[in-house]
Amino acid sequence: MAQFDLPLDELRTYRSASTEPEDFDAFWAKTLQEAREHDLDARFDRVDLPLKTVTVHDVTFAGFGGHPIKGWLTVPAWANSPLPTVVEFIGYGGGRGLPHTHLLWASAGFAHFVMDTRGQASAWGGGETPDPVGSAPAFPGFMTRGVEDPETYYYRRLFTDAVRAVEAARSHPLVDPARVAALGTSQGGGITIAVGGLVPDLAAIAPDVPFLCDFPRAMTLTDRAPYREIGNYLKTHRGRSEQVRRTLSYFDGAHFAARGRAPALFSAALEDQTCPPSTVFAAFNAWGHEDKEIEVYDFNDHEGGGPYQQAAQLRWLPARV
Repeated sequence: MAQFDLPLDELRTYRSASTEPEDFDAFWAKTLQEAREHDLDARFDRVDLPLKTVTVHDVTFAGFGGHPIKGWLTVPAWANSPLPTVVEFIGYGGGRGLPHTHLLWASAGFAHFVMDTRGQASAWGGGETPDPVGSAPAFPGFMTRGVEDPETYYYRRLFTDAVRAVEAARSHPLVDPARVAALGTSQGGGITIAVGGLVPDLAAIAPDVPFLCDFPRAMTLTDRAPYREIGNYLKTHRGRSEQVRRTLSYFDGAHFAARGRAPALFSAALEDQTCPPSTVFAAFNAWGHEDKEIEVYDFNDHEGGGPYQQAAQLRWLPARV
């Protein structure tokens, strides 16, 4: 697919038409307050692996509703004092996978905390975190689970898990709480933006071709999954469009971005039909910190920059953390 969205000069000034709910901040303050009523109970169990350069811990902590959420913490084997730390969130359908697939950031001298994704992890990667909360009728996938109301929407639970993941990472003695960055690709990038809006003292964020941004445009511009799950749901549940749009407005990356207070490195791909570039720029242009950059991959689809974006992150992040 050739470039199908706005020209690059228009993308650089594009703003989302998504309407922010008046109680957006109150909704999230209440959600996080309720989550924090549960003891974080972060546990780090060392894993015996034939890896010589890193040490790995199997992590469990309490996320939304006190539900147990899994993760991996990987640190350089030589580490004996607090390190700058990367907290990573996973793309749609994936999970934390196996520890040896997460060696990049520890190899660069960071502690690396990767959060498993509740109820996913069966399309690729693999994981061990169920989602014990039920849902009304939904289209297969995760985009419409509980979409009738913001209180029951799937991403309320997942974004809360992600905030608690940052808190869990900061509780470990080899993590410097003042030097924690968040990053992720696709869904992981969307989660990263949400965390950047909900955690005011992150050192940096780096969302790569982020998902979950500018819902009003995304759900009518692309017919590729996962956004198409919303359209397929509304094809059957006629007359619920405004109800669904209202729910999604509480989870739109453009609104979280306006609350961002950390340096940010975004990326967008101009042939990306999964996360159209205008939706990425909607979040980037709204991001609230003046130290922000975006890498643009003009002839790439949703793979974006891939290892080139990782290289950009490796160059950019050390100066921020």
